[in-house]
Amino acid sequence: MEANFLTAVFLPLALFIIMLGMGLTLTLEDFKRVVTYPKAVVIGLVAQLIVLPIVGFGIASVFPLDPQLAVGVMILAACPGGATSNMITFLAGGDVALSVTLTAISSFITVFTIPLVVNLSMQRFLGEGTTLQLPFLNTVLQIAVITLLPVAIGMIAKRYAPGLADKADKPVKWLSLFFLAVVITGVLLRERNNFISYVIDVGWATLILNVVAMALGFAIATLTRLGEKRVTAITIEVGIQNGTLAIAIASTPTLLNSPTMAIPGAIYGLLMFVTGAGFAWWASRRQSLLKA
Repeated sequence: MEANFLTAVFLPLALFIIMLGMGLTLTLEDFKRVVTYPKAVVIGLVAQLIVLPIVGFGIASVFPLDPQLAVGVMILAACPGGATSNMITFLAGGDVALSVTLTAISSFITVFTIPLVVNLSMQRFLGEGTTLQLPFLNTVLQIAVITLLPVAIGMIAKRYAPGLADKADKPVKWLSLFFLAVVITGVLLRERNNFISYVIDVGWATLILNVVAMALGFAIATLTRLGEKRVTAITIEVGIQNGTLAIAIASTPTLLNSPTMAIPGAIYGLLMFVTGAGFAWWASRRQSLLKA
């Protein structure tokens, strides 16, 4: 697959389908839950949108990373949640409604926060004089088109054609996983000559970002006494980033057009299934023991 086709056509299409799949599971009630249990939603959003970028900045600063890879880690930290986190929350026996609510709301907010976090990180790691920037308004519009638009289409289908939406939900989820696999494979193949060195250089950083974020999410939710199922949901929402969106922002020609910055997202996209599955097994087993 040619690099220009991957980044200019296939990657935005893949993200569009993944977000469409998420929209097929959403209703307006998911947004109204902010009123039902505001404490859990506020804590989850603060952890996702404030704590996570701070953790990412610390990791990108501590590890001796290439500046572009450091920015790639920050892009990843700026893209919380995603359809994958909802699936893992379900497998872990967590509060799926809370997970979906956090994913839905953060997807809207990050349209505006991503350009801010990424531009600040580029100034920090690439230098004050860098000409590489995300134009705020243009970036907001592009991210909205490839994330919010398909979510809205999915929600409309769910509202006005629930039978069709329910039938399409499972095939779209499998198609999303297929597209995610192809995107990650395409990015890694594009950088195959440097793949081993990239894994050595940034693999540990992305793994630590994943594990530390999950640990902090678990600690914050536990200390605020949200209850077992909500603790599980927030742990996963904070710990599982939207790798596909991170790859799209880094490598799409009309955004950053930097294959190197997409590498942390691609490597993370592989690691998160391992750590996510491990946590889901541990959380479901823990809940079983608590009930016994």
